[in-house]
Amino acid sequence: MRAPAKYRLHQSIGYQMSVTSRLQERRLDENLKAIGLTRIFWCILLAVGNEHLVHPSDIAEFVGIDRTATSRALRGMENAGMIARQAGGDDRRMRAVEVTKHGMSLLEQATPFANSSNAVIEQALSPKELTGLRQVLAKLRDIEEKPLPRL
Repeated sequence: MRAPAKYRLHQSIGYQMSVTSRLQERRLDENLKAIGLTRIFWCILLAVGNEHLVHPSDIAEFVGIDRTATSRALRGMENAGMIARQAGGDDRRMRAVEVTKHGMSLLEQATPFANSSNAVIEQALSPKELTGLRQVLAKLRDIEEKPLPRL
């Protein structure tokens, strides 16, 4: 009977993507934490403050997380004064999300951190490599149909 082929951890694309992702996350997370943000809070601030999304379902889709995670994050952000939720339109059950002055301040403080974190990767790759990487990552994300419960 043949022994199964050895699994080579460092040759695994999943392992390499995971470690690379964790390094990128750490660069950003340390800076976000210093101003009281998590990665999910940061992404939601981007969705609402930069993209002007107001409905939780649109925010969840933009960030790539499920509605439960989005609702939990919105509650925490509202309690921290980063966002406000108002009854929206004719349907009083609908809640429109808006960024508060405090949330905008955090968004402005965090943007240079994110830009700096991305610059580390962008400076290591050529423009052609960056384009290719973005295409490959998008293709790999499209394999999964369900949103993430967390980032």
